[in-house]
Amino acid sequence: MNDRVLIITGASSGIGASTARAASRDGFRLVLAARSRDKLEALAQELGPENVLTVSCDVTSMEDQQAMVEEALERFGRIDAVFANAGRGGSPGGFQAADHEAWKDMILTNIYGVGLTLQACLPALQKTRGHVLLTGSAAGRATIAGSMYSATKWAVTGIGYNLREELRGSGIRVTLIEPGMVDTPFFDEPPAHALEDKDIANAVLYAISQPSKVDVNEILVRPTPPLER
Repeated sequence: MNDRVLIITGASSGIGASTARAASRDGFRLVLAARSRDKLEALAQELGPENVLTVSCDVTSMEDQQAMVEEALERFGRIDAVFANAGRGGSPGGFQAADHEAWKDMILTNIYGVGLTLQACLPALQKTRGHVLLTGSAAGRATIAGSMYSATKWAVTGIGYNLREELRGSGIRVTLIEPGMVDTPFFDEPPAHALEDKDIANAVLYAISQPSKVDVNEILVRPTPPLER
């Protein structure tokens, strides 16, 4: 895998950063994209900057996404896989009282941003018969009272299914990564019972490391329930 190139959006922390570490160990060349350039640079130094390109990218900007792809192709000459991982949470209050401005930012990031990543990257992935991975959520498979966040992840689930049909016969694989509760900077306080971000990174690397004849459609990962006393 020493010549394979992986783009990760939302790469500056949490699942994105952990996936970058795991992919680097497996020999991938990396394009790490996020809004926080300082965190990206620190991660690149940790991994070895000779095989890492960092890109400041707001996923809700098509200009930023296209620039990310152009820089990736200029540096590495190809793109083999894209992990559309950038996302954010909403605010409490349900549909009756949540901060609607937080809704707007979340919907643009979690849904529109994913669409822009796909549109920017698919021409390059067509050439390599590459792999698209999307960070969905267990919340995108369940009904959660008052959760606009869950609704955005239902949308990501739909994007994954619909994209797979669009790309049928192209050789491009599409994998939905659907974590349950994960202890990441996403939360203000650490959850009491949760996965670690490296657990999700392992799922990503499992999917992306399969031979081309194997198409891992979905990986739903939840923490093991606590032992009953």
